[in-house]
Amino acid sequence: MWKTGWWWEGGRGTGDNGKNISSSSPACSGVDSTSALPRERDRRPERDGTSWNCSRYDRITFTQTDRQREPSMRSNWQAINMKLNPFVTSSRRKNRKRHFNAPSHIRRKIMSSPLSKELRQKYNARSMPIRKDDEVQVVRGHYKGQQIGKVVQVYRKKYVIYIERVQREKANGTTVHVGIHPSKVVITRLKLDKDRKKILERKAKSRADGKEKGKYKEETIEKMAE
Repeated sequence: MWKTGWWWEGGRGTGDNGKNISSSSPACSGVDSTSALPRERDRRPERDGTSWNCSRYDRITFTQTDRQREPSMRSNWQAINMKLNPFVTSSRRKNRKRHFNAPSHIRRKIMSSPLSKELRQKYNARSMPIRKDDEVQVVRGHYKGQQIGKVVQVYRKKYVIYIERVQREKANGTTVHVGIHPSKVVITRLKLDKDRKKILERKAKSRADGKEKGKYKEETIEKMAE
């Protein structure tokens, strides 16, 4: 495999090994300063870090064995071993596309809101997908700190919720609800039904199992000691 480096006329360049290149070297012997076109070297230079200074263009060709001789360059050519899931992308373009083209059942999960401290302690869960008739308090943005209001509508198409008393007046005098993103509110009271109760039970169970995971009990330690 051949690797070619280029250096500009009269200047100091950098070779493949990251060292300065200037005049009076075996690599520049025989360079025709009147020739405007680049040409191949008759012989390869020694890679001993000598400073060279070349006029016009100087094209120097290195082989793969030359690259392997340099330990600082070998690390750049080594493959990086990482755990990668080929089915998950980190591309900004693809993630934005999937976010704005997500179906309704996916948007339901995205439109989750954190629970208040009291509800978090009561149900042992941090967040829940928001729904109509939940009572929330805005904690971010222009409308934060206002009194608690009930969710009037969950508008999944625009990723916003409408809350009673969070309104503005239009130019023609009518009042309309202002869309608030679910991440900017805290749920203070849940509208419970049988499905939501099951979800809360499942969340609490998984959190409890996660706390115990990886911990040794006294009986286990005694058995191991035996």
